Amino acid sequence: MEATGKTVKDVSPHEFVKAYAAHLKRSGKMELPHWTDIVKTATFKELAPYDPDWYYIRAALMARKRKLYLRGGLGVGAFKRIYGGSKRNGSRPPTFVKAAAPFFNMITSSGRTDLDQVAGRIAVAA
Repeated sequence: MEATGKTVKDVSPHEFVKAYAAHLKRSGKMELPHWTDIVKTATFKELAPYDPDWYYIRAALMARKRKLYLRGGLGVGAFKRIYGGSKRNGSRPPTFVKAAAPFFNMITSSGRTDLDQVAGRIAVAA
């Protein structure tokens, strides 16, 4: 089977994030906190995310997009800067504000295996 030779780097980022978020939701390895439907993702946001599965999507993004899988060793402060943004201050000029602290900052070897298996499934389907 050709799927064993594919890694996260070999597939489309958009397709991978969708597939890995669905995998996280299906597998039950990640439990949603009770506050995910009411929390804002940063102080500069006005509302909570509209998508009820935003937590899984954020986890998949953090795992893929040059954060953990492709470039390990990033700490909590780096994630706060990456997901930060511009806070509107009324009539004052906007300022950059860091996002809320992320919920994990490392991937185990079994996590890497899961990521590569999902990437392999995407490559076979394409």
